[in-house]
Order: sequence, then C-alpha cells, then structure tokens
Amino acid sequence: MSSDPIAKRMKSTKTIGTHSGTFHCDEALAVFMLRQTDEFKDADLVRTRDPKKLEPLDIVVDVGGVYSPEAHRYDHHQRGFTEVFGSGGFDKIKLSSAGLVYKHFGKHIIARRLGLPESDPNVSLLWHTLYAELIESVDAIDNGVNLTDGEVRYANRTDLSSRVKRLNPNWNEPTSDEVYDAKFKEASQMTGEEFLGQLDYYANAWLPARDVVKAALDKRMEVDPSGAVVVFHQSCPWKDHLFNLEPTLPPAPSPILYILYPESDTPSAKWRIQCVPKSTDSFENRKSLPEAWRGVRDSELSAVAGVKGCVFCHAAGFIGGNETYEGVLEMARLALKA
Repeated sequence: MSSDPIAKRMKSTKTIGTHSGTFHCDEALAVFMLRQTDEFKDADLVRTRDPKKLEPLDIVVDVGGVYSPEAHRYDHHQRGFTEVFGSGGFDKIKLSSAGLVYKHFGKHIIARRLGLPESDPNVSLLWHTLYAELIESVDAIDNGVNLTDGEVRYANRTDLSSRVKRLNPNWNEPTSDEVYDAKFKEASQMTGEEFLGQLDYYANAWLPARDVVKAALDKRMEVDPSGAVVVFHQSCPWKDHLFNLEPTLPPAPSPILYILYPESDTPSAKWRIQCVPKSTDSFENRKSLPEAWRGVRDSELSAVAGVKGCVFCHAAGFIGGNETYEGVLEMARLALKA
C-alpha cells in the first residue's frame, strides 16, 4: 500500500466482500458492476467465507446467506430465496448475485456510463434490454435452469459463464488463496468487458436503430398495400425493434413478412430480402421464400423466379438478393403470392 498521505486520503474506504475459492460468473460480474458505481468505484475486495470477516464489510455478494438491500447484502443461496427481476415481465428466473446487483444498481450504472439521468426513458429501456440479453442467462445458469425442456441438440460452451468457469485453476494444478484471487480478478475483468461491450452496443448502435425501424414501419403501406413488406434504406439491427413496435401499429391486411435493405451505403449497392422470423431468436420464418428459389443463383434464379437481376436465394429460404431495389421488391411481391 502506498505511503503517500494524499493517495491514502483519495483511496476509497469501501470494501466489497464475496466468497473465496472456486468462483463463478455471477459474483465476478457482480463485483465488476459494483465498481462501476459512484459508491464502490474504488472499493477494495475481500474474498472469504468467514462470517466474522464478512460482517464489517460495506457490501457482500454471493455469500453470507442474507438478501437485504438495506444492509447491502446480496446472497441468493439461502432457503426461501425467491427474488426475480420482476420488471418487464422477467419473473421466471431466480436472481443470482449478478442479477441482484443489476436489479438494484443497473440503472445507476447505465446512466453513469452514458451521462444520462436515471429517469431518462432510454436508461429504463436499456436496463430491461441488457437484462434480457446478458444478465438473465447468467442468473439462469448459476441457478441450474436448463436452456430447454426438450432435447438439447448441440453443446454451447462459449457463453460467459463457461468462459469464467475455465479460468478457475485446473484440478491438477497447485492452488492457493492467492492463485484463486488472481484468477478471480481476471474473471471479473473479463465479465466486465462483456458487460460494457454489450451496454455500449445497445446504447450506441441498437437504440438509435429504433427510430429508423419506426419510420420504416410507419411507411410500409406505401411499399405494398398488404403491409407485409418493410423497406430500410440502410442496414441496421431491426428484429428486436420490429417485434416490440409491431403491436403498436394500426391494423394491416397482412403481418410483416419481408424486410428489404441495401447491402451497403453505396448508390450501386445490391439489395436483399430477408424473412421475418416467428420470434427474435427463431430460425422459423413467418413465410419463407418460395421453395423453387432456394439454393438457386444468378441467371438460373432469375429464370425460375421470373425476375431480372436475381443474385441468390439461400437454401434455407430465409434470405435472398437482387441487383436492384425494384428487383428485390418484385421478388417480395411474388413471394407473398406463393
């Protein structure tokens, strides 16, 4: 520790506590998030399971057997714990220590990162979105909730929780408290990079796309009287916004089935047609491109479809392309009738 008296005065007197030994994604992320707050930004960390050492600490996560926001105690292992995120309809997955910290500090962290007041509506929107996209999966994995009730068709070991798990010392390596603490620091930093990376994406790319999607949805009846075709004049993240905004739209003869957009910003850019899935995470489409087009390219596809300038149609029937906007719009209208 520095002997500089000025450094001592500037150093935080706050201390975060969590358990020692083998670590998991939830407390690694919880500690990182706490250090993004005004109150705990410079806090020290104590890793122990000794109740006497935990008792005087300013905040404790994932250990201690107590959930009490008033006392800054955020454990979820105790019998009778039932806390869920709640807001936004997220009421099926019990929270881990990451979810608990995010529930109580998330808006502050987001607002602080973006330089916005916590009351800003976009802070609340991002708070719900980041829970759905990142935190909920950490909560579910830590609490042993299966991804599916049916057969799991393939293994996924690239999720954040799996990556943190691999940072623990191997069973056949020498270990000590110092080794575990050093590895925990590495794990907390890794989860933090993922957290901030996702927050920055949703704040700086995903959120601005909402206005683009809203404008395109409002003009869809000008594209085709069915209301089934939406045109974006620039590529942007659209699926989440479409599913969120669609229920607010006036009735139309057809649900939205196809999205048209240019491949790039250049005037000569080719255009694509993409099917709207049944849900944001589904590989099933509301209406796929015609079966006869699938896996066919270029002049052969133009002959089959009866449309000039066709480039391709994916074998799965979820996306296709044409040299021009007029061509891809014609493909959409023919696909509607198929």
